[in-house]
Amino acid sequence: MSRPLRIEFPGAVYHVSSLGNARQQVFYDDIDREAFLEAVGTGVTRYGFVVHAYCLMDNHYHLLVETPNANLSLGMQRINGEYTQGFNRRHGRCGHLFQGRFKAVLVQKESHLLEVCRYVVLNPVRAKRVTRAGDWSWSSYRATAGEVRSFPYLSTSWVLSQFHREKEKAQRLYRRYVEQGRSQKENPLARVTAQMLLGTTEFVDQWREMVEAKREVKEHPRFQRMVARPPIEEITDRKKVGGRIGLAAQVREAHVIHGYTLAEIAKHLGVHYATAGRLLKLAERGGKQ
Repeated sequence: MSRPLRIEFPGAVYHVSSLGNARQQVFYDDIDREAFLEAVGTGVTRYGFVVHAYCLMDNHYHLLVETPNANLSLGMQRINGEYTQGFNRRHGRCGHLFQGRFKAVLVQKESHLLEVCRYVVLNPVRAKRVTRAGDWSWSSYRATAGEVRSFPYLSTSWVLSQFHREKEKAQRLYRRYVEQGRSQKENPLARVTAQMLLGTTEFVDQWREMVEAKREVKEHPRFQRMVARPPIEEITDRKKVGGRIGLAAQVREAHVIHGYTLAEIAKHLGVHYATAGRLLKLAERGGKQ
């Protein structure tokens, strides 16, 4: 089975979704939902994700994610994997939880992100689970609207900045904007081009030729990591570091910033995969043993 094509570059914004295997539930209760948001926190702290909006339904989720470090695939694999392992342990099950790999649509931030953020938080309303977005506890709406304390890993600054520089006024205008969306039946994701591009004609044309060319290739492991990145030899060089802490910093840069897998890093350094993982964790602790 070929891997789904991904376009990854610094600053890219995506609508990410994943459906339960055979459309089964992926969240049984609030403990599961809290565990998933903690897994999303890993994407934020380890991979630098910026989460603009989210919504957890019973058998799927939506995330609006910005990736300053061009590492969507690495981060989402970690989020889905971490959550699946915990879910399986808690419910005494095994095997796949999600249906295939996650879906990701590249969204043009300036022209389309705000509309998709509204679409995401209105999912429970369209599904007739609640009458208004604020009645659903497991989306980013209430935190963005100022109705509850924000989920620690949610970034509301960009969304609110689209309405007003003063936070309270911005929140009021945001609430009105979402309420207005209840009467709009059009799904902005219906305008997705080439199954993965959402933006203006100029934005789509910018990426379409590259996407179509890459579709001729059965596998896309390198392209989906990053459009352009330095060779691993330039990032991890044991001769240029002064000890284990310096090497750990190089491992983190290669993995988090440039999207190299821990297996690739371990092979280059001539160490075991687990050693590369320990070096990454050392860097995340700020060099504290």
